[in-house]
Amino acid sequence: MRRLRNDRRPQRPGRLRLLLRRLRCLVRPALLVSVGVMVAGAAVIALAVSGTPQRLLADTVRAIEDAAADAGFVVGTVTVEGRVHEDRDAILAASGLRLGQPILAVSPDMVRRRLEELPWVEQASVHRRLPSHVHLALTERTPFAIWQNRGTFAVIDRDGRVITRDGVERFAHLPHVVGEGAAEAAAALLDLLDRHPEVKQRIIAIVRVNQRRWNLRLASGADVLLPEGHEAAALARLAELHRDSAVLDRALKVVDLRLADRLVLRPATDAAPAPAANPERGRRG
Repeated sequence: MRRLRNDRRPQRPGRLRLLLRRLRCLVRPALLVSVGVMVAGAAVIALAVSGTPQRLLADTVRAIEDAAADAGFVVGTVTVEGRVHEDRDAILAASGLRLGQPILAVSPDMVRRRLEELPWVEQASVHRRLPSHVHLALTERTPFAIWQNRGTFAVIDRDGRVITRDGVERFAHLPHVVGEGAAEAAAALLDLLDRHPEVKQRIIAIVRVNQRRWNLRLASGADVLLPEGHEAAALARLAELHRDSAVLDRALKVVDLRLADRLVLRPATDAAPAPAANPERGRRG
């Protein structure tokens, strides 16, 4: 009985191939798509349910794919949606798709996983549109800042994940964050700076110090030292000081806000710190 079963089943792919060839000549292409998919799917399901050995099942699936390819079910068009930064050739190479391959042999899930390994691709979906169209829909990561650490530069997303280290100069308009741990922590500080545009527009970089607190590097060359864990209050205080006395436009080397009850200003021409000042007095002077 086992010998008879093995002798008969290899003939099925040949019958399917013959059936699809006849259908190709007799019916319209749209109907051929539906019939071909139903026949192939039904055959595979029937073999799987019957407990067919894996090797024989795989051979049958390949035969069905080849038969469908003979009937016109091949990759003829690949379209890409959502591409902004990722290179198109890199997308096609990563997908593994090639024109003329049996479209039923394309695994949407496998292609999706390959695409999501690309630096810019956050999410991907793959759609087979029979008989010959594969559509790739991408959601790319959003560049958020340029991260500088140990002499290297990278474009990062809002979560601090590195997107790419190539072509960083194209993103020179993005905020510049510096230091170990700066990539992951930058979003919170930059959100606070959005509340104080008069401060933010004078900043050329935010610098992480000992992975604990921040310095703001101003276009003038001055550094604003922020207290650890109290950045919101310090920035509000700094914005008020600037409105009252244009402190950010002065020739300063350091603006130290680390102490809540005093402000220390160090002039650019004098390495020694200026006397500690009461914040209220600082606003008048």
